[in-house]
Amino acid sequence: MVDKKKKDIAGILGAVIATLKDLSSEEQQKLLETVATFFGLRLPTQGTSQLKGAPAVTLGSRLPGGGFSEERDLSPKEFILQKQPRTDVERVACLAFYLTNYRSTPHFKTIDISKLNTEAAQSKLSNAHVAVNNATLTGYLVPAVRGTKQISAAGEVFVQALPDREAAKAAMVKVKPRKKSRKSTKSK
Repeated sequence: MVDKKKKDIAGILGAVIATLKDLSSEEQQKLLETVATFFGLRLPTQGTSQLKGAPAVTLGSRLPGGGFSEERDLSPKEFILQKQPRTDVERVACLAFYLTNYRSTPHFKTIDISKLNTEAAQSKLSNAHVAVNNATLTGYLVPAVRGTKQISAAGEVFVQALPDREAAKAAMVKVKPRKKSRKSTKSK
């Protein structure tokens, strides 16, 4: 039975290599990263990490916030305890991440964040509306449909990196889009 499993693995590996060899190195890297994320794995690095300041990664280690296949039985209280947000804005980002990834609620309103905050047994947000707006200004959240919000890609990466503050900050710098400067046009 073990020999059959080894043959299966060898066959799968051969198929993967045959499929990847026709792609550019960028396409290969992107595809491997996507597969690793799906299974909650980290890819080995070649001497340096993708994110400056982030810890070195190895195949088989779990992503800080997990990937698509992470366990979904964490309570909001346990999740917040693991992530250790220090500010209301960080807590809003963590709660938004939890709503999206654990409750299948990608679009939410401020009241949803407040209710989840209460469920997580956290101290009341002094002004939830302001905290959600500040999380949006920081780049953790973005507007969605009909007045709702959703967690941004940068917010997802930030929360996944927590509680490692240095990696979280490096992740935000890496993925947060640059703001476009507005050039004022003067009519002559």
